[in-house]
Amino acid sequence: MKWKKKHIISINNFSKEELLYVLRVAKQFDGKRKRRKLLLKGKIMGSLFYESSTRTKLSFHSAIKELGGKVVGFSEPKRSSFLKGESVYDTIKMVESYSDVIVIRHFIEGAARLASEVTSVPVLNAGDGANEHPTQTMLDLYTIQKEKRKLDNLHIGLVGDLKYGRTVHSLTRAMSLFKSTFYFIAPHALAMPSEYLKLLDDKKIKYHRTENLEKYISNLDILYITRIQKERFPDEAEYEKYKNIYVLTKKSLRQVKKGLKIMHPLPRVNEIDPEVDKTKYAVYFQQAANGIPIRKALLCLIMGVIK
Repeated sequence: MKWKKKHIISINNFSKEELLYVLRVAKQFDGKRKRRKLLLKGKIMGSLFYESSTRTKLSFHSAIKELGGKVVGFSEPKRSSFLKGESVYDTIKMVESYSDVIVIRHFIEGAARLASEVTSVPVLNAGDGANEHPTQTMLDLYTIQKEKRKLDNLHIGLVGDLKYGRTVHSLTRAMSLFKSTFYFIAPHALAMPSEYLKLLDDKKIKYHRTENLEKYISNLDILYITRIQKERFPDEAEYEKYKNIYVLTKKSLRQVKKGLKIMHPLPRVNEIDPEVDKTKYAVYFQQAANGIPIRKALLCLIMGVIK
């Protein structure tokens, strides 16, 4: 595969072998002693965050700075010419002149793809509305592989906002390349969209749907819980109805497998009690830290310093 100048827009654009290759490259950057290779010295990353972000933005910034590069851009659209009515197209055409790679998060689905179609520099999708979040998925795969020592033959429970949750959408696409069984645990109003179920049906991959977390929690190898996303709801009353529907506590874990790993793309609100943090099951903070080696790997690949 030709990686140089490749856009990272959708998990659909990657084969199983290509995803595994990204994980192997990321392993080269995992650990403090491996962080200070200045492979991107002199390179500039355009960082365009039209939506709020902590982990994604900071890990991208840390990744390129630890590799010797620099960052230009904005963290809030109100501090950019977006407030004056500037289009994504015009912003991208401007920023490509200032940078070697562009990272964009936008509240509109398809914005990252539009950006990739109008620029000569590689674009990384840092989340586009309720659509996809491919670099999050890669760090999720890396976390699963690191914790379970495999990606095949796992029982994966996806819990919470499966309708609007771009992280669970991308993870379902990626894990459909491996032999897994899915458990979609959500209220009917926030259920996994039919296009993802059809994908699994077409591949003859087993899945279960339920609103009851307790029903399947003892089956799971991975419990991937997400917050109910207030910002995606058109009606705040609907959000209030579902916001605390799943709350994971130590008591919830009495019947789980010994090797269960609990993941969360963060931020959390109330869906994981802090008492769970100290259990052997919680890996969500390590998961967030894995954004550094993954994003280093991707930046190096698409800028051609690693082949």
